[in-house]
Amino acid sequence: MNSESTTAELHRFTLADTFREHRRSYPDRLAVVDGGPAGSADAVRLTWPELDDRINQLAGALRSIEVGPGDVVLWTGQNSFRIIECLGAAAKLGAVCCVANWRQSADEMAFVITDAEPAVVIWQESEVGDVVRAAREQLGDEAAGAARWLQHDAPATSADSYEAFLATGEPVDPSEWDEPVQPGIEDPVLMLYTAAFTGRPNGALLSHHAVLIQGLMMANLQRIDADYRYLNSGPLFHVATFMTTLATLVMAGTNLFTPRVDAEEVCRLTEEEGCTGAFLMGPTIEQIVELNAPGPDGARPWNLSSLRTFRGSPEWNEMITVDDSPWATKPAGFGQTEVMGMLTYNAVGGDCIGSAGRQSPMVRVRIVDPDGTEVALGETGEIVAAGPQVMSGYRNRPEETARRQAGGWHHTNDLGRRETDGSLSFVGPKGRIVKSAAENIYPAEVEGALQSHDAVREAAVIGTPDSTWGQSVLAVVVLNDGAAASEEELIEHVRGRIASYKKPKTVVFRSEPLPRLGWPINYDALDEEYGGGGYPGSG
Repeated sequence: MNSESTTAELHRFTLADTFREHRRSYPDRLAVVDGGPAGSADAVRLTWPELDDRINQLAGALRSIEVGPGDVVLWTGQNSFRIIECLGAAAKLGAVCCVANWRQSADEMAFVITDAEPAVVIWQESEVGDVVRAAREQLGDEAAGAARWLQHDAPATSADSYEAFLATGEPVDPSEWDEPVQPGIEDPVLMLYTAAFTGRPNGALLSHHAVLIQGLMMANLQRIDADYRYLNSGPLFHVATFMTTLATLVMAGTNLFTPRVDAEEVCRLTEEEGCTGAFLMGPTIEQIVELNAPGPDGARPWNLSSLRTFRGSPEWNEMITVDDSPWATKPAGFGQTEVMGMLTYNAVGGDCIGSAGRQSPMVRVRIVDPDGTEVALGETGEIVAAGPQVMSGYRNRPEETARRQAGGWHHTNDLGRRETDGSLSFVGPKGRIVKSAAENIYPAEVEGALQSHDAVREAAVIGTPDSTWGQSVLAVVVLNDGAAASEEELIEHVRGRIASYKKPKTVVFRSEPLPRLGWPINYDALDEEYGGGGYPGSG
């Protein structure tokens, strides 16, 4: 072994090594909990060694069907501890784990399968099965058959079940195989699809380095350690949820899983498992407050005091432990999927002028003009970034990757401003988005679905303020001469083509053409006419 390879081995550390080291350092600690309360016959409770053994088994089973470096393992189900197993096996094989949106329409799922070209698709019958079958039918036998399909919620006795497949592998770490596998820290390990900013989603490839650095940053700001117990109640196809999952993993905490957010189940698991964190949005918090109201005797149905979370209403604060971590007291900042979550943080660097705080200490950030030249303090330009947590690129998008990485910088497609104290302000997307709860909804995608209806001549989508969800989707539609369509018909038309949460809440019809600034639609004029507003970064 030459000195160069010796030095490389000396400095090597990947996400795969996280699992290897945790099994040594925390042999008796729980890594994951899934499937029910303590003592339940169907509950899954795995220590770090037990989880790592299953990861090694899965890696061996995947190798037996020739899954290797760069291949994609696609997850199309709800939250499960098996997502961590797939991520761990991918990390050890040099493969890529992609967690896809289980709420997709059949058209969207078929697109992702075609686009990602997965070697393995792991799917779920419960709540997702009909969509999966429709997507497979749309793809046809040849396209769908290019991947190995495994049902994760099937009985272990089923030949195509995840558990039966995993059992075919030996619990031997890939680093100890006859031909050892040792991925590099810059290799992609995780793929998350972005929202359809340009009319279709892109698969952002995120490296071992990106996952580890973001995990350490979030652990620091959220005060996550090995005693932290994170309830994965938010969607794991969304980076906002996955950031804390990975921070908990990196710090050897316990990740607990429930398939989807349900207020009563959150209460039960929090009390029975002592959850210290959870991903909860406002509507779910309101449901919990109502469900956990004191009875006639003053007692609450559940003890949620272990839950350390954001301050809210007095009723909420009384039942939880108000979080005083930096992330809770100064949350958010600026980020996107392509930078593994957050690029800047309000909780970094103390008080500041900027609305988005200061950048992570592990990235370079500039504000540039259209030519890529850094603009002066206080001037607006595009936010660009470079550093180990920036994505490796988009899968199967060489032209878009080249455009987004022009000049050796990741171009965020978002506008910002550096203030006189060095902090950053987010000004807004170069193309606006509508944000409903935690979901980014891109008008171009909804407009495309509307315009696929035979009766629609043109359509524009704006966001209107919504007291519950932040914004609602409003569509302004011009019909073809002599054509007819109702609001309900168009909403259902969109629902059948893209995820249901993206559909318009309201459709308004106009007889005159949409206002334009030359060719582009004049969205500001539509906002003024139809009550649009509340966009991210607008106030």
